[in-house]
Amino acid sequence: MTRTILLVTVAFLAGLGIGYYARRAGIGVPHKADPHAADLAAIEKLHKSDVAATLTQDPASLTSLWSDDGVNLGAAGTPVVGIKAMKEMYEQFRAGNPDFKVLNYVSDIKEIQIAGDWALEVGNVQATYKLSAKDAPVNVNDKGMRLLKRQSDGSWKFALVGLK
Repeated sequence: MTRTILLVTVAFLAGLGIGYYARRAGIGVPHKADPHAADLAAIEKLHKSDVAATLTQDPASLTSLWSDDGVNLGAAGTPVVGIKAMKEMYEQFRAGNPDFKVLNYVSDIKEIQIAGDWALEVGNVQATYKLSAKDAPVNVNDKGMRLLKRQSDGSWKFALVGLK
């Protein structure tokens, strides 16, 4: 009888130990889905489009990254406001600098905060470009923030960019 009690006690304690270990390791515990996972994936898609458009310098691709009421504070001169002004800025720059080439472009986002239909990201941008084939490469290291706006289709676009 004491042998049976001892066996039941050992089995019970072993079960408790295994259960405790499994719980601590997260085995069998339902995982909460990240509520922003879809948003972060869509924002990452915007980042990839930003890199591709910047490397090609295609005015239409660059313009497509912006929300209709976007504001670019990083452009030379005064802020560029609205999608039409953004398109004109890219087209004028391309026409005035036909040999301009971006050799390298890396966006290193340190933090993203999502609140409803808005996201704020803070980070650094490193780029190397040449104004013309005969010019020496220029390195740029900008720090700043970008405000993103969720579109009705779930995609994200730049609403405000301030890099310096």
